[in-house]
Amino acid sequence: MNIPINLFMWIMAFLPIVVLLVLMIKFHWGATEAAPIGLIITVFTGLVFYKADIKLLASESAKGIWNALIIILIIWTAILLYQVADEAKAFQVIRDGMRKLLPNELLLVLAMGWIFESFLQGITGFGVPVAVGAPLLIGIGVLPLWAVVLPLLGQAWGNTFGTLGAAWDALAMAAGLEPGSASYLTTALWTGGFLWIWNLFTGLVICWFYGRGKGIKKGLPAVLIMSVIQGGGELLLGQMNTTISCFLPSCISLVVIMLLGRMKMYRDEWKIEDSPIMNRAFTESAKEEEKSDMNLLQAFVPYILLSALTLIVLLVTPVKNALEVVSIGFAFPETSTGYGYVNSAVECFSPLKPFTHASMFLFLSAMVGLIYYKKHGWIKEGGTGRVFAKSISMTMPSGIAVIGLVIMSNVMGGTGQTMVLADGIAGVLGKGYAVLAPIVGVLGSFMTGSNMSSNILFGDFQLTTANLLKLDVSPILAAQTTGGSIGSAVSSSKIVLGTTTASILGKEGEVLKKILPVTLIPALLIGVGLFVMIVLL
Repeated sequence: MNIPINLFMWIMAFLPIVVLLVLMIKFHWGATEAAPIGLIITVFTGLVFYKADIKLLASESAKGIWNALIIILIIWTAILLYQVADEAKAFQVIRDGMRKLLPNELLLVLAMGWIFESFLQGITGFGVPVAVGAPLLIGIGVLPLWAVVLPLLGQAWGNTFGTLGAAWDALAMAAGLEPGSASYLTTALWTGGFLWIWNLFTGLVICWFYGRGKGIKKGLPAVLIMSVIQGGGELLLGQMNTTISCFLPSCISLVVIMLLGRMKMYRDEWKIEDSPIMNRAFTESAKEEEKSDMNLLQAFVPYILLSALTLIVLLVTPVKNALEVVSIGFAFPETSTGYGYVNSAVECFSPLKPFTHASMFLFLSAMVGLIYYKKHGWIKEGGTGRVFAKSISMTMPSGIAVIGLVIMSNVMGGTGQTMVLADGIAGVLGKGYAVLAPIVGVLGSFMTGSNMSSNILFGDFQLTTANLLKLDVSPILAAQTTGGSIGSAVSSSKIVLGTTTASILGKEGEVLKKILPVTLIPALLIGVGLFVMIVLL
């Protein structure tokens, strides 16, 4: 690769991201409007400054469309599941039932905005916790904007070892870490430690959002207990079995938070009346709604099925292997820029395994839920048509945004712009690069929408940079995937998922404005801590 790494080329690579952020945060554009502008700038800089040709741009655009369609499948099936529950008025039952189980409103918000999302991230991932979590939070009286922010944060700590360790396996593959080797276990240990910090930070931030100092004071005991189970459990299990090191602690924490609701400190009704994240008009009007004969367990039937299906398919190896035989992907030729930046040929790019993909679990859960609710009379005549019509109409605008964002990401990666961004940072900072190692991971997730993709894109880069700068490799790799986890909270595609199911599509800039500071701060703090530990000490 002969791309010149200088300030001008770095600025040109950073320009599409800056424009995207300014349009969304400063001018309040939605992702649907901002994504095409970012894409046009990316294509222009790729052609003019990075010497890409039409063949390369067409290839990367096609890859982007394919990746986007896979994401859109999740969006549509998640919205379908939401519409089924909404048509049956299951969210009202969930709201009322969870309020009885957890009368302390802060504990309820933590349960539905952090713990339940952690559980979903442990088994499914791919944005499902955000898509499913947002309407559930609205159902307990959280304002729609915050109903998107909270699950984005709540799922993020589990992004490395969640989805049964998919992102971690991608990092190990990219960096050549042999499972069970000393370097593998040491990297897992550092990663578990960094993610524990992020997990604890997440719980405290949700308490702060709910009630500032009062919220932290009331929620601190619960957050500490949950963080020891989730973060501490993940740290320990990462030394034994990385596949279940997020899933198992997430399951335990789901049970423990229900038990916490029976403790003296949390068993009585408690709330902060002027909480900035709660819709008090909503909770008051809820009292006047017609009561359903559905119980809480029945309301959760689709979500119970979603969890059971995912566990059976992904954890029972013979079942998983049999269903993964069917795989759909496309071949792409080798392409290169005028600077010699090569994108290798692939025989089966980003293969979709439909029977083990998250969208299949969501679709089956939605269909069973539809049949079950209809059989009990909770979905009335014409309800099935309304469910499908609404799910399609909600998916179309977000689909446009996702396609634009994912193509932009692929073009940036394929023309070498993403690599120049990271390379420029490393070249300027020297050993001080350790401070920004997590930021590279954040950048990867922000651009690709996935911690796994971030690890694939930057895992080898982080390894090479650490070796060149004579830095300890394990903590640098851990910082990469921790940054990827943090960055998943500001992933454009996940934000679009949330705003779609929360019915506030177009408010992505407002979501970013709320969540960006609380992701960059811990990423930088982890980077500073890393620098002190491996450079100064």
